[in-house]
Amino acid sequence: MSTIDLTIEFGGGLELLFGNVRSHAVSLPTRVPASNSTTLSPPVSTTKPADVDYLIHHLRDHVLKERPELFMEGDTVRPGILVLINDTDWELEGEGSYQLCDCDEIVFISTLHGG
Repeated sequence: MSTIDLTIEFGGGLELLFGNVRSHAVSLPTRVPASNSTTLSPPVSTTKPADVDYLIHHLRDHVLKERPELFMEGDTVRPGILVLINDTDWELEGEGSYQLCDCDEIVFISTLHGG
């Protein structure tokens, strides 16, 4: 099975939810379950190319250390989290449907601050 190697960065305090580590190397399969399920289960018949939606679920299930509600709301990142794909706002790249490529850099930055 081929894989995609990614660099994932967290900033704006979001790194605190990920073990206080700002940068993570993540390897994903090139094809993933269409349901975004990240659990090991019998072979899945419906797959899709790895995309940011799947990455978000993978990060929640395998990298996040605490308080998933501060990272995700529903099936996407919470409002107030800026997502950059190779230094470009993910809204310009198709948001969660962006198909990941080897060596992509995905950055998550919390824009919410206490006061």
